[in-house]
Amino acid sequence: MLRALYDRVLRLAAHRHAERWLAVVSFAESSVFPIPPDAMLLPMCLARPERAWRYAAICTIASVVGGLVGYGIGYFLFEALAQPILTAYGHAQALETFRAWFDRWGAAVILIKGLTPIPYKIVTIAAGAAAFDPWIFLVASIVTRGLRFFLLAALLQRYGSPVRAFVEKRLTLITTLVALGIVAGFAALKLL
Repeated sequence: MLRALYDRVLRLAAHRHAERWLAVVSFAESSVFPIPPDAMLLPMCLARPERAWRYAAICTIASVVGGLVGYGIGYFLFEALAQPILTAYGHAQALETFRAWFDRWGAAVILIKGLTPIPYKIVTIAAGAAAFDPWIFLVASIVTRGLRFFLLAALLQRYGSPVRAFVEKRLTLITTLVALGIVAGFAALKLL
């Protein structure tokens, strides 16, 4: 079923309203949808490299707005809506884990998880349920989602099709290294 859904999202990338669908998928992925927008962003950037930055901006804006909805689900509707969503994705105990992570590392959790292909909806819902500072959540979401989508768009625009296989296989490694660099930078600033 998930493969069929992925194939449908991939077909939307060729639709004449692909940008709208990209926004819808990016928005939904940050709160409830299982397929990341990369499934559309990759083929769209390859087909129209001159629009790569525009596509990355659409993904970033829609993803952050969707993340705010996910935050709201966690904050206002955890028992009624968020807990069943987390359970459906096999993360029923995620809230306690994320609460501990938010208490210990704060925005670094959002930065690391937001850059990687780990389902961002888990971070957004858990941040709301843990009542994490919404302003820090918003800023960290803008930074992390923007970095993720603009990095992918830049790689695809610069290198085209050859980078697609590399990105599909190693996106987690690339974004994790970027996230670790950001966290190291924040840690260094705290030490100063």
